[in-house]
Parts: sequence; C-alpha cells; structure tokens
Amino acid sequence: MPRTIYLPFDQLHRDFGGLKGADPARDQILMIESSGMLASRKWHPVRLHFLLSSARHFADELRLEGFTVHYLSEPSIESGLAKFHQEGNPVIAAEPSSFSQFQRLQKLGVHFIENDFFLTPRPLFHKWAAGQKTFLMENFYRAQRKRLNILMESDQPVGGLWNFDKENRLPPPKKYEWKPYFSHARDDIDHKVAKELGISIDETWATTRAGALAQLEYFVEVHLPSFGPYEDAMTTENWALHHSLLSPYLNNGLLHPQEVVNAAIRKFDAGEVPIESIEGFVRQIIGWREYINGMYWFLGDDYRNQNHLAATKTLLPLFTDPAKTKMNCMKENISDIKERAWVHHIPRLMILSNLALLTGTNPQEFLDWMRESFIDAADWVMVPNVIGMGVHADGGKMMTKPYAAGGAYISRMSNYCKGCAYDPKLRTGDHACPFTTLYWDFLDRHRETFVKNHRMRQQYSGLDRLSDLPEVRLRAQEVLKGLSSGEI
Repeated sequence: MPRTIYLPFDQLHRDFGGLKGADPARDQILMIESSGMLASRKWHPVRLHFLLSSARHFADELRLEGFTVHYLSEPSIESGLAKFHQEGNPVIAAEPSSFSQFQRLQKLGVHFIENDFFLTPRPLFHKWAAGQKTFLMENFYRAQRKRLNILMESDQPVGGLWNFDKENRLPPPKKYEWKPYFSHARDDIDHKVAKELGISIDETWATTRAGALAQLEYFVEVHLPSFGPYEDAMTTENWALHHSLLSPYLNNGLLHPQEVVNAAIRKFDAGEVPIESIEGFVRQIIGWREYINGMYWFLGDDYRNQNHLAATKTLLPLFTDPAKTKMNCMKENISDIKERAWVHHIPRLMILSNLALLTGTNPQEFLDWMRESFIDAADWVMVPNVIGMGVHADGGKMMTKPYAAGGAYISRMSNYCKGCAYDPKLRTGDHACPFTTLYWDFLDRHRETFVKNHRMRQQYSGLDRLSDLPEVRLRAQEVLKGLSSGEI
C-alpha cells in the first residue's frame, strides 16, 4: 500500500513537514479543500483566494514531479480522510499548526511527524518558557541569536548591541520617495479561483513558490536596506513602506524562515544593509515570530478565552465599514484591510488593537475579526498577539503592561492626524481625538488594576495631574456611544 501524506494548506513546502524525504515512487499526496472550512467564518476573500490558489498551484507542482495527488473537494477534512482510512492506507502528516486541527487529525488516527516549519522545536521552546519567571521576548531573542549563531561575533552581538530599537522608531519622513512594490502576474488558476469566489484580484500577493521567492529577492534587494528606521512608521502615502510582505508565504509554507534569514544575512554580509535594518528584520523572524508560535503552544488551548479586564462591548461598526467613522487613522487602515487583507504590525497593535482595548471590546469578538480579516492570520499568530499583547486580556501573562496609547503616539508616528476631524492634543470637546479621550478614561477605569504596575507609574502620575478628569469621563461616554452608532 502506498504511504499517504496529508498536506494542509499551510505546509506548502517540498523540503519540510510531511514532504521532507517524500518519494513519488512510494508516496501519494492528499489535499482537501473543505467547503465546511470555507463557510465556517466570514473569511476575507483575499485571504481565501491566496490559500486556495496557492494550494492548487502547489498540487500541480507536485504532480509535475511525479506524485499522485488526490486533491479533494469535501464537506470536511474528516470526510476526505475517511476515504483513505477505509482503504487501509496509513496517513501521515506534520504536526498541525493549531490546537483544533491537532485534535481533529489525532481523532482520525493520523500519524504525526515533527512540524519543522519553525526554527524552534516546540519541546525546546517549552523548556525555555518553563524556566522563565516572566516571558520576556527579548530574553528569548538573545538566546535565539546565540543558539542559531545569527549576527554574532563569538558570544557578542554584531554591532555591539542586541537591538537597535532607538534607531528604528522614526516617523515617516517628509517628501520621501517610497520605492514601488513587486507585482505578481496572474494565471488561469488564479483567475479560476477568483471566479469561484466571485471576486476580482489584483497583483499584490503571489500564489506560487516561484512568486514567493521573487518577493523575497525583491525585498532584500530593494527594501531591506531602508527597512529598520521606518518599520514603526505609518503613512497615507504608502501602504507597505519598506516592509517585506513575506508573512503570508512564511505562514502557508511557500517560504521557510531559514531561507528568509539566509537571504537577508547574505545581503548584510555583502555590506549592502545597515546593522539597524538587518537586526530589526532578523528580530521579527527568529525572535517575535518564533516567540509567538512557542507561546501559543505553551499557554494552551484555553488561553484564547481569557478576558481579564471583563471587556464586553460588541465589535464596533467601523471595523467592518470605514464609512462608519470620521477618524482618519481608522478609515485608512480599515480601507487598506478591505482592499488587501493586510496592514503592518504597528497599525495592528497601536491603532486597531489599541482601539479595541480602550473601548473595552470583547477580546473574543475582536480576535475573531482579526483572525478572519488578515491574509497571514493563522490561529497561532492571532491568539497570542490579540489576547496577550493587543488587548491585555490575559492579565499580564505575556506583557507586563497594556499597549494603551492616546492620539499623541499616532500623531508622532504617522501623518494620519493631518486633516482629521479630531485633534490628538484635545481630550475633551467635540473635536477631541477619541484615542486621547479614551486613553485617559481607560487608565481611570482600570486604576485599581494597573496603578501599582511599576511600568505605568508615569501614566498614573499624569492622570493624577488632570484637572478635567470629570469632563474626560463624560466625553468618553459620548465617544463610546458615537463609535457604537458609527458617528465618530
């Protein structure tokens, strides 16, 4: 009997996972397009197109190599796998990337091999986390640099510093010529999937291994040298700045993190990338990405249900309709998400998640929206990022303080406030920035929870100096009402 390799749509790499060492003469491939999964949520159509078209392209590439590929359209993964179990075939797969998939496949008798789509095996991360008093990402990142011998000179970091955060927090420059982004031509498979979904598609996202490699090459050649200084900046002048746009391909397997790091390091070794840019980028790959995946598995499946701040507000209408707000920053980012299913990490944290935190939006509702809206939104990505970092729903297990900020931060790091209906310097009155009003109201409402937090001493010292706190509280109620009705 041939060995059957079950290939999920987020493990599309020939050299890793279930396909590592696979032989067309011995192995057959099973891929399942589940109509139940497609209908299970209000998935962003750009996300669905990317996942489906990438999987179909990859199946064709495996057929060209000589594999027998069973690409099934089924009501569920269970119904597809049942056919092969009935035939007596052993089914193997790399460990799934989510708790739900792991449990489903385990019940179906699938034999697991190690998931090697990350640089840090799950048992190794668990050993690190179990030995920590606090789960500080910086500690993990430094250990990663040493373990993987990346940007190291003996036991010291290249450049003399472990990170260059201070150099990498510049606001968007004025009169700056942003370099164009790579576009990807569409083929018959792309057009067929788009037609099935009833959508039109642009050329933003590749759906093949070759396209993902071309995106990687273009990034390291064109954008990596300037990546670092402006990685936290936000601007209406360019939707991607110098970001790599590689996360979708890393998360569905078309690229492996080792490939990405190697390509970036080669460019640095050639003397074409400054230390602040290479360090900032490497930290995203071997530090933050690996840390988030490790914490997902370490914290457990129930972690997603945390709601430490007892946030109960339903999802605001502006998250699904940019016309439901006059806030320029929200309007810009929601419009970008609707068009491309992507904005970079700072809008996700300091605008989208920040607003959900300040308004007391239910963490699980916000998590569902984030999970459905982004092209790279795997379960392991969004659960720790939202519950732990974005809305501080875990009571500080991951982050020692909430990432709450007023309009001053957005004004400093973007050009969104220019021409906006609201003034980031005002906390009361009809023209006060909702972020500024809600920031002070958030600190006031949760004083008992955070006032003894040593990292928030400065914020509470500022709150204690407010002479107009009663007015802020009243304005906050007006803002919350207006946001809920789509009028602010």
